[in-house]
Amino acid sequence: MKIALQVVLWILAVFFSYKIYDSISGPINFNKIKNERYAVVINKLKLIRKAQIAHKDVKGIYSNNFDSLVKFIDNGIFTLIEKRDSSYMEYDRTYRIDILREVVVVDTLGFVPVKDSLFKNSNAYKDFASVPVKGVNANFEINANIIDKNGYKVPVFEVKVGKNIILHDQDKDLLKAENETVSVDGVNGPAIILGSLTDVSTNGNWPTIFDAVQ
Repeated sequence: MKIALQVVLWILAVFFSYKIYDSISGPINFNKIKNERYAVVINKLKLIRKAQIAHKDVKGIYSNNFDSLVKFIDNGIFTLIEKRDSSYMEYDRTYRIDILREVVVVDTLGFVPVKDSLFKNSNAYKDFASVPVKGVNANFEINANIIDKNGYKVPVFEVKVGKNIILHDQDKDLLKAENETVSVDGVNGPAIILGSLTDVSTNGNWPTIFDAVQ
């Protein structure tokens, strides 16, 4: 009986030691994996932002699907211009005198393919739609719209992916807590989001620490 009791106590000791270890190491491993995956996803969102800004500069609106965005990068052209101040004298018939007129002269310097300007020899933009996490077969959600801001029509866009997709194989309780994050040092809410469909913004909802990661 004494030996049996000792065996049971040893088993319980090992079990509780494991549970204590797991309660400490679990969140540590979760955060490590989370930050690694977030960094990869956010870096891709930064590339998408660069392409969307170029799309708006050339076409005046943001793209609302990845096929058209990729096609734009393949075929789009930047017009290189130079603006300079100039002035000239013009006779004013009302005042019957010469009046100095100041204008801005826009000169076209040339044209550059969007792909060469943004991505050079890289084809990283070809799979913009896919979420870059191993074991995940999912795409980013992308939307674009025109909203009214103080009487002005302003183009906006949003690209996002749920944390449930990025961290699909992680502890469900830790993932649930992560989805409820509200912190200046964390990615708030249940998704990583670039841009906004309600505000004029090309920022992401991630903290600045991820902007230093390349």
